[in-house]
Amino acid sequence: MTNTPLDSATDVEKGRPFNRAEFIEKYSTFGIFLILFIVATVWTDTFLTQRNLLNVLRQVAAGTGIMAVGMLFVILTRGIDLSVGSVQAFGSVLCGYYIVQLDIDIWVALPLVLLSGAALGALTGIFVAYLKLPSFVMSLAMMAIARGLSLVYSQGQPIVLGKVGAALTEFGSGRFLNVPKPVWLMIAIFIVAGIVLNYTKYGRIIKAIGSNEEAVRLSGINVPRYVASVYVISGMLAATAGIIAASRTGIGSSQVGVGAELNVIAAVVIGGASLMGGRGGVINTLIGALILGVMTNLMNLAGVPGYHQQVWMGIIIAVAMLLHFGVTRVKN
Repeated sequence: MTNTPLDSATDVEKGRPFNRAEFIEKYSTFGIFLILFIVATVWTDTFLTQRNLLNVLRQVAAGTGIMAVGMLFVILTRGIDLSVGSVQAFGSVLCGYYIVQLDIDIWVALPLVLLSGAALGALTGIFVAYLKLPSFVMSLAMMAIARGLSLVYSQGQPIVLGKVGAALTEFGSGRFLNVPKPVWLMIAIFIVAGIVLNYTKYGRIIKAIGSNEEAVRLSGINVPRYVASVYVISGMLAATAGIIAASRTGIGSSQVGVGAELNVIAAVVIGGASLMGGRGGVINTLIGALILGVMTNLMNLAGVPGYHQQVWMGIIIAVAMLLHFGVTRVKN
């Protein structure tokens, strides 16, 4: 009886020696999450309750989760987007501005908010991809621009959605199958992103640009167009997070997302994405966002002051980077 190609592949896979570095690289994020989950469960009885766990998921969806998907696309191309928190605030404010002050129908206003976020992302992407400005510098400029625009449109005051925004606030507080609706939206976005990155030509090109941009360019692919597109995705998803933030609080606020870029980048890095581009996954990014969500929730339950929480977040990023570089050195 002859072996089929599948049998041969299986035999080869069984014959491969165990590679500790690859194992750590692949499963370290999940391991960190599992350890943290066990510690949180043992630390306090309040953590492992349905109400608290759903609260963690809701906070992740409105904060780092959705924006981390856009950041992953950017980091895969060796870029960085520091403007996500400010664009989130801009999206939150525009919800109130369009719905309340301009009296635009909510189903027209929300696409306009997404397009506005995409437009800011496109502006960043054009300067980075075509004018060759460093992504750090340009996104830093966009951070100031987006935050300033949110203050201009809101005049520095929160915009209460009220009855005209009832459909939006119902989404933020509503549930489907006992799971908050924003969580379902986050899951859908992660699924779509996973399909795009793993099963489409676009996703393969994005990863290839981060791995070897020159080779991609020499193959005849319009690299700047693809690089610019990831900033459009990041801007649109940041605006989406702004919509969710407004739906949860019933307020369009320019103070949303202050410092959020730190947590978003941390989620992607903890998820194993390389800041040198070309490597990163959607599932690990989701786990990275959940790690930050559980960590924040645990510190809140333990009564850790807010300023101290930022210190611990910085330590988490440092440990993740040390693990990343340690695995890279072992492999090389």
